[in-house]
Amino acid sequence: TERLYWCHPVQKLGPVLCFAACSPVSIRVWLFGKQPNIMHTLVLGGIRSGKTALAERLASDTNSSVMSLATAAAGDDEMRARIQYHQQQRPADWGLEEEPFALGQVIACCAQKQTPPCILVDCMSLWLSNLLHAGEETFTRERAAFLEQVNGYPGELVIVSNEVGLGIIGMDPLTRRFADELGWLNQSLAKLCGKVVMSVAGLPVVLKP
Repeated sequence: TERLYWCHPVQKLGPVLCFAACSPVSIRVWLFGKQPNIMHTLVLGGIRSGKTALAERLASDTNSSVMSLATAAAGDDEMRARIQYHQQQRPADWGLEEEPFALGQVIACCAQKQTPPCILVDCMSLWLSNLLHAGEETFTRERAAFLEQVNGYPGELVIVSNEVGLGIIGMDPLTRRFADELGWLNQSLAKLCGKVVMSVAGLPVVLKP
C-alpha cells in the first residue's frame, strides 16, 4: 500500500508531494501514466538513411518470430519496384501482412496469438499518406486505433518512420499537413516506445533511453 505524506519545503518552493511505496515503478506510473514499453522500438530516419535496414536488423535480433507489416500501396511502377526490393531483402521465414489502413486491427489480431510475434511496421509515412487521402473520418479512427494497440501490444514491436521535420516548409497545404501530422505521430510513438533510434547515413543514433 502506498503511503502519502508531505516533505518540508525545498528552497522556498512550497510543500512537495512525496511518496513512499513498495515499488519505485508504481510512483512513476502514478505521476506520469503508463511507462513506455521496453519491447517497443521506434526507428526514425530520412530518405535512404538506412532506417529500414536498421529496423530489420533489430527485428532479426529478437528471439521471436517476425511478421512484417507493410503499409505501402503499389500505385505505380516505381512503387511496385520499391515493394519488390524490400520483399527480396526480408528473410524467407518472416511472415508478411500488407495493410494500407487498419494497422490497429492487424496488431490486435497478433496480440491474441499464444506467442505474439515481433511486428516490424514499415512505414508510418506511407501509412499516414494513405490515411490523409482516405478522409478525416478514416484518419481519426485508424490513427487512434493504431496508437491504442501499440500501447497494449504484449510482444516486440519495431516501427519505422520518416523524420521530415528537418527540411524546408512545404509549399502547399497538404504537404504542410502531412509534415505536421507525421511529426505529431512520431512524438506519440516516441512516448509509447521504450527505445527510439535514428538512422543517419546508415549509422544508428540512440535517442532513448
